[in-house]
Amino acid sequence: MRRFGKLLRILTCATFGLVLLIPSIPAMAAEYADALKDVKQVRAVFDYTQKSAAISNILVWPIQNVYKDDTVNSLPNSPMAAVVFHGPAVKLLSTDASHHEGQDAAEVKKFQDALTQMKEDGVQLEVCSYALKVLNVDPSTVIPAVEKVPNGFVSVVGYQAQGYEVVRIP
Repeated sequence: MRRFGKLLRILTCATFGLVLLIPSIPAMAAEYADALKDVKQVRAVFDYTQKSAAISNILVWPIQNVYKDDTVNSLPNSPMAAVVFHGPAVKLLSTDASHHEGQDAAEVKKFQDALTQMKEDGVQLEVCSYALKVLNVDPSTVIPAVEKVPNGFVSVVGYQAQGYEVVRIP
């Protein structure tokens, strides 16, 4: 009889928890009700040229949120994200501190660590080799999480042709 009473208390608590949770599900979905109406999957490519490590660290959360958001992840297909770096942003990817002039070293490291985490999360990270050349960044100093491509614009256009939406990060 005691086991039955204990089981009844557990079921009552679980049912109460579900009753509290169920009303919040439509509220979560309502956050993006208009934006995600009839959307089956979010695909985003971030066209990234931001040169400030401090600002880049502020931008990490909203970029990660595009593929980590619970509502986005409740869509029928898993989100897909890519970041293509070109222009002055390529300097932030280098392990050579001489490219970080005027930047806080801790901010650069924090950004590079965030990119490594994004790669582990499944985000495709690419850097334009042409930009590396023009800005005198040795390709061998680019952090391992970022793949080198000949032309970052080709990558952005290619992702767009695959259905990714382009988000500019100037």
